[in-house]
Amino acid sequence: MREARDRLNATEQQLKEEQAEKIRQREQEEEESGQKKRGRKPTPPEEVELPEDSKANTTDPASQTLKTSNGWKQGYNGQAMVDCDTQVIVAQEITTDANDVQQLKPMLETCEEVNGKRPEKALADAGYWSKANAQLADEQTELFIATTKDWKRRKELREADPPRGRIPKWYGLKERMERKLRTKRGRGIYRKRSQSVEAVFGQHVTRGCDRFLLRGEAGAQAEWSLFSATHNLLKLWRSGRGPDGHEVADTIAR
Repeated sequence: MREARDRLNATEQQLKEEQAEKIRQREQEEEESGQKKRGRKPTPPEEVELPEDSKANTTDPASQTLKTSNGWKQGYNGQAMVDCDTQVIVAQEITTDANDVQQLKPMLETCEEVNGKRPEKALADAGYWSKANAQLADEQTELFIATTKDWKRRKELREADPPRGRIPKWYGLKERMERKLRTKRGRGIYRKRSQSVEAVFGQHVTRGCDRFLLRGEAGAQAEWSLFSATHNLLKLWRSGRGPDGHEVADTIAR
């Protein structure tokens, strides 16, 4: 019970930190544009509280209530970084954070730790967008991050004509990212996301790897690592090539 209560307290603290980050981004956007945003001012972080119906799981206190496409579920947030050309998972880990915005930096670091280098290009959906994440781009890695979850706005950006001319000096990080994604090059690159990482998560579901049998974060991480390893082995086997790049012997069952 104590662990479950501590988890609720940690969740409330996380909500306060996320609210503080939203306010910081809002203030930065106002400073860059020179205009105050319309609408009601955001709630101060110290006034943010857990909803009255918030609950903690006493069976697995480390797990979180996560919003999915099929409603709310108790579980963990599985992260995966996938090679766009081969659908091979190059980095993966489990987190108890309910959203993805804090996961881009750890995943880039994990990719470098496992593979010896960061990716040349990294594509991410709007759940990973933040000014701080946009600033993670460097000489090693170019970032392509969707900036809005609103489907109408995404549709507008997809259908807009490619930008021409120089980048306006007043553009902030968000405007520059949206402009890059609207270019022919940006659209061509970002299109690969749907056929790589999204496809891999669909393959996980098809294989029945969409739930954990073990309790606790360590157990969930072990299973997630197993899912990823077997996924990569299947990709290697179906490629018809061995680890060194040469074709495997014909005696291997197909």
